[in-house]
Amino acid sequence: MSADQMSTDQMSTDQTATAFTPTCDLFDRFKDDARYVLPGFRDFGAVTRFAGEVVTVKCLEDNSRVKELLATPGAGRVLVVDGAGSLRCALMGDMIAASAVRNGWAGVVIWGCVRDVAELATLPLGIKALAPIPRASTRRDQGLVDVPVELPGAAVRPGDILFADEDGIVLLTPEQAAALK
Repeated sequence: MSADQMSTDQMSTDQTATAFTPTCDLFDRFKDDARYVLPGFRDFGAVTRFAGEVVTVKCLEDNSRVKELLATPGAGRVLVVDGAGSLRCALMGDMIAASAVRNGWAGVVIWGCVRDVAELATLPLGIKALAPIPRASTRRDQGLVDVPVELPGAAVRPGDILFADEDGIVLLTPEQAAALK
């Protein structure tokens, strides 16, 4: 099955894809041992339920690392972008998101903005961000990859397993996620 044929609760066609478990069920099972992101993120992609191993980017109003990473094989992973909650420019638009689809990423979570939202809504990709804005970021070749980052209410580490759906975002350690099987 190609990425274009993914349903709204399918993670990825890659064999390393993480099986989806609803975030409410995860929180009920793990209680306060599960990390959850505070409300405020909106869905922008055609996929609203997704899960995968986390890759991180920390950047402020420069999407250079976002573009680079989403152009590499995603293998069902989720890119978490700590954009410091900036509402001044978009860290992803339709072309970068289409690259993520082509490369097998399960989703992108951006603590910041996106653009081209009509096109994003048609892509078989999980996308959560704060808001839309028409202004693109300026590429200055800045940003850090695979470092611990912060989203509102939750620390996020590379290798964590992220689950996202209509109720929110929950993060588990790889060991916690392995206990789901």
